[in-house]
Amino acid sequence: MDKILILDFGSQYTQLIARRVRELNVYCEIHPYNYSIGSFDGVKGVILSGSPYSVRDREAPVPDLSAIRGKFPVLGICYGAQYIALESGGEVLPSKHREYGRANLDFIDRDNPLFQNITKGTQVWMSHGDTITDLPDGFQITASTKDVQVGGYQLTNEPTYGIQFHPEVYHTTEGMELLRNFVITICGCSPSWTPDSFIASTVSGLTAQLGNDRVVLGLSGGVDSTVAGVLLHRAIGDNLKCIFVDNGLLRKNEFEQVLESYKGLGLQVQGVRAENLFYKALDGLTDPEKKRKAIGKTFIEVFEKEAKKIKDVKWLAQGTIYPDVIESISVNGPSSTIKSHHNVGGLPDLMNLKVIEPLKLLFKDEVRRVGRALRIPDKILGRHPFPGPGLGIRILGSITPEKVRLIQDADDIFISALKDHGLYDQVWQAATILLPIRSVGVMGDERTYENTVVLRAVTSTDGMTADWVHLPYDFLSRVSNDIINKVQGINRVVYDISSKPPATIEWE
Repeated sequence: MDKILILDFGSQYTQLIARRVRELNVYCEIHPYNYSIGSFDGVKGVILSGSPYSVRDREAPVPDLSAIRGKFPVLGICYGAQYIALESGGEVLPSKHREYGRANLDFIDRDNPLFQNITKGTQVWMSHGDTITDLPDGFQITASTKDVQVGGYQLTNEPTYGIQFHPEVYHTTEGMELLRNFVITICGCSPSWTPDSFIASTVSGLTAQLGNDRVVLGLSGGVDSTVAGVLLHRAIGDNLKCIFVDNGLLRKNEFEQVLESYKGLGLQVQGVRAENLFYKALDGLTDPEKKRKAIGKTFIEVFEKEAKKIKDVKWLAQGTIYPDVIESISVNGPSSTIKSHHNVGGLPDLMNLKVIEPLKLLFKDEVRRVGRALRIPDKILGRHPFPGPGLGIRILGSITPEKVRLIQDADDIFISALKDHGLYDQVWQAATILLPIRSVGVMGDERTYENTVVLRAVTSTDGMTADWVHLPYDFLSRVSNDIINKVQGINRVVYDISSKPPATIEWE
């Protein structure tokens, strides 16, 4: 399979580069800049990402490109372009003015293969504090803006290219065309990375790897674990056993709804009610991290007990996806450690199980595309992301069954209203948060002193950044009235208008 290697220097856009390449139906992998490449099988080209560092910083990433340059086409983006120029004997100096935001290419070398079909004056996105002020011998300028003379370059004696702007971001209007020029035309990649090809190769690989072994999978009702389950079922049939645990922190009626939704997928699912065990473990805890750990520990105990009832299990399947893998190996990247709730930590060693992760090469949007190819219903594929600890991190402070009831009822009104008004699919994630705050209210002729909930709705692609959704005022008014009138114990509703960054999507 043809593939592109992306070397990560810690840019916030690195994952976006990979997703853009995959939108061209070409497989790519992200590795740290100091990745030791053991094999170049299938590699057709290499992309060097941007970085939060200056190439002149003492701690700046310094890769060894000797095994790459001149042997494969190379595209340096921002930091990557500056590093190649500096390493080759050029000069990179701090910009007189930090160059950030929209710019236009007022010069383009139309004969250069990287800029084929790119329009003169096209808009690009700049994000850098340094400028290439002097190019080494053998470097030719291929693009310029009004303020940046070396907006792009190519080496005359090797297929190495550099660009000062970011083609992967939406604001570079012809960025996909430029990436297509590099990946398809220059590197010669075949656009064969499709959902159907992934399903065929993955099912074949799982069948060969697992044979007649039994596999246990913890289902959550979400997209990742469901797609992983259906892929595994195609490969090994009834040798896959699934467990779905009700931790008492799911959405209202979610346990029953999820079990019902799985009936048509052919999966063998054992539902386990264990809410009382989780409430006991959470009793008196208010610190978010302690709550997460208590939920995770209790889940492992419940899951282990149920999994041991299944004879001859050798594998634990997990819905790990590619961003989780990247975070666990990233060097100097924005996220250096994997989030604990993505995987059932400790369980494989405890039960002496091997781990199988059929989705570990896919981004979230690719998981959904594979799910559609598997004919998984849209009501499952279109579900909003839901945190592993569930409502445990949407109830700020201590957790009690009564607080769970309050937030479940309020959340059910909010989510149902989004669906009823055709807004659910316009929102990437919606949440209701119960605050540890009471406020004075008036209902009828009586004074109340009750709880406050926050409504949160964001748009995003992968959760790394997010913006709050501008829901209609009349919709918010109706939801607020319904919650206050129908959920006894809540007398105030507020709407969160914070973006990520600086805020996070979840409150804990």
